[in-house]
Order: sequence, then C-alpha cells, then structure tokens
Amino acid sequence: MPEKPLLSFVSYKQGAFIVLEGERNADRFFIIKEGQVLLSKEVELVTEDSLLSEGDFFGVVSSMSGHRYIETARACTSVVLISVFKDQYARLIQNNAPIAMKIIRQFSKRMRYLNEALTAKIFSQNAPDTAGQIYNVAEYYMRQAQYSIAFYAYHQYIKNSPAGEYTASAKAMMVKLAPRIRKVQFEQNFTEFNRRYAKNTMIFAEGEPGHDLYIIQKGAVKIVKIAQEQEVLLAVLQAGDIFGEMALLESKPRTACAVAFEDASLMAVNRQNFENIAVTQPQLVARLTMLLSDRIWFSYKQLANAHIVDPLGRLYDQLLIHLEKDGMRYGERQSYIFNFGPRELVNMVGISKQEGINLTKRMMANGRITADADRIYVSDITEIFKQAEFYRKLDKIDRSHV
Repeated sequence: MPEKPLLSFVSYKQGAFIVLEGERNADRFFIIKEGQVLLSKEVELVTEDSLLSEGDFFGVVSSMSGHRYIETARACTSVVLISVFKDQYARLIQNNAPIAMKIIRQFSKRMRYLNEALTAKIFSQNAPDTAGQIYNVAEYYMRQAQYSIAFYAYHQYIKNSPAGEYTASAKAMMVKLAPRIRKVQFEQNFTEFNRRYAKNTMIFAEGEPGHDLYIIQKGAVKIVKIAQEQEVLLAVLQAGDIFGEMALLESKPRTACAVAFEDASLMAVNRQNFENIAVTQPQLVARLTMLLSDRIWFSYKQLANAHIVDPLGRLYDQLLIHLEKDGMRYGERQSYIFNFGPRELVNMVGISKQEGINLTKRMMANGRITADADRIYVSDITEIFKQAEFYRKLDKIDRSHV
C-alpha cells in the first residue's frame, strides 16, 4: 500500500465547517497556510483564543490523543490548510522539528492555564505563592501521617525559601520527624539519567522549581494537587508515560506533586537533552505530543465535570471520563477495574468527605459497582455510561431553565 504523502493541502470556502465537535474520526490535524479559522465549543468552559490565522494549528489534541474532536472549526475566510495525519507526525517533525516544539510549548502553556482554571472552579480559589504552596503540601501530608513525604516538602520549602515566613517552623518539624523517616530522596544527581524511587516517595512537590521531565521505565506514579486540605488525584501514570514536562519547557515551578504510586524506575531528561531529542528522536517527541494531547482532552472533560450541578452526576461522569480515556465505548459489556478508590474519586470532584461517603454508598446500592480502599470495580461498564448520560441530560435540562 503506497505511503501517504507527508503533507497535503486542503481548501475550504468562507463559512464552511472543517471539523465538528464530537466527531469520532479525528484522524488528522491542520496547520493554517492561508486565511482565518474560528474555533468554538458547545459549552465554553474557559476563555481561549478562538480566531486562528497563518501558522496556527487546530485538531492536534483530538487527533493525537485518539478522542473525538473537542471543538468545531469553521472557515472565517477562504482558507488553505496543511493536513497532517496522526501516523505521519513523527516523519513531519523529523524534517521540521520547530513545528513540534511550537506545538509542545503551546500545549504546555495551555495545560498550565487549564490546571489553574480547574483549581479555581473546583475549589473556588487561586493557587497561593509557590513557596507557600510547598509548605501547604508539607502540612497536608504531615496531617495525613505520611511523614516521609512531609519531610521532603519541608526540606524543599527551606531550600527554596531560606528566609521565608515558615522556615523556622519547617526546620522544627524536620527535627521532630527525623526519627520516623524511613525513605526520602532529597536531591538527585542531575547528571544521572536513570533514577529509582520507592513506593510513597515524593519525586517533586507542587511549587518547587523544575529541572527535568521524566519517562516512567517501570512502576507507577500518581500526580496530585493539594487544595483546601484535600489531595486531588489528577492521574496515575504507568510505564511509558511522561510527566514533569511543563516546568521543564516553561522554566516555571511545578504545578502538581508527583509521588511514586509503586516502586518506580524513571529516566530523567533535562532541558538541554530535550532540545537534542527533538531532533534525534522524533518518536519520543511524538509520544510526548500524544500524552500532552491526552491530558488537555482530560482537562477539558474535568472542567465540564466541574460544571455538573448534581454531585452524584459528577461522580458517575468522572468514572465515565476514565473509561473514555482508556478507550472504552458504550455497548462493550465488560467489567472494569479503576486504578483508584472511592476516596480519590470523591476528591477528584471536590466534594466533602461525608457527602462523598453517602453518595458512593448510593452508587453501590445495586451491586454493579463495588470498591475497596484502592480500587473501584464495575461488573458492566454499560451501567456507568447509562448513569452518566442520565445525569448529563438532567443537567442540560436544568441549564435550559436558568
């Protein structure tokens, strides 16, 4: 079968629809060569640039993540577009690395913006100053009796704010905790590519400076945010996944905490090495673009979830998001195990512990959904699809009456 040409050009007349939100066949993305394109969503969750012009791109999130298109694109003028299929992306960046770097850097900024919007929506608050957030992280884990993680965060606070408001308190807590610490890794040798972390070891804290991105070789890592005295699980990453890229690409503090969910072996890539990799290892850059695309898609879904009024509806919808993320589709009657428990599910949607206990009991009343401390089990994923769709329809009806 002949290989597709690397680049193809497509034209649309003014007013024509190029892609529609919700379309399944998101197999390509577009770079604008001539003209202007307007992007829109059925529900505008955040304020974003919607009018694109020459050199801008759209459809990358959906095509590279393998999910439906998350926005509608319409030609404002007559347009000429460069069409790039997902399976051609590695070849494209091998010949033109700056295109990949532009996409990745823009995605990194977009992820940071969406993370801030999500925190503000769920917890009705803006992030505190970075040094203060490191201390908040330490205090949270101290209250949870996770002393090694708290010890690490206190250390990072002192390191990054030696004359800070809480430095004396952080030092006192480290002295108090020292006899109880079993495993903690403060500083890694930045010349070492391969690093190992024991289970429940903090890799980095929200608010600390970022030096590397990480590729998981073995094990699992959870990405969490600490807000309003809650640990909000953002993701559980597995072998092959990449994390920590935003701080590396933007030279800004970490936007979340990374903790070893299991014993983990990681490969670290610093800024200088990353620039070289973009040229020499296009497959790795393509993988990073796919992961960023998946996270942006996930962030939009999380924002939409935060707008659902009924908290039980938010719980079902949150489970559905994870099914969709894993490629599950309606009609596939099969069991499924979520890699988090009821406590993490409740924290994801930002409701109180007691309300969460009551609502998860209601979810499990018919016996199709069960759970232990670390996992949620569903005997037939159709149940999740049906319930989530029911609550989405109710929410849509409620909004139409506002």
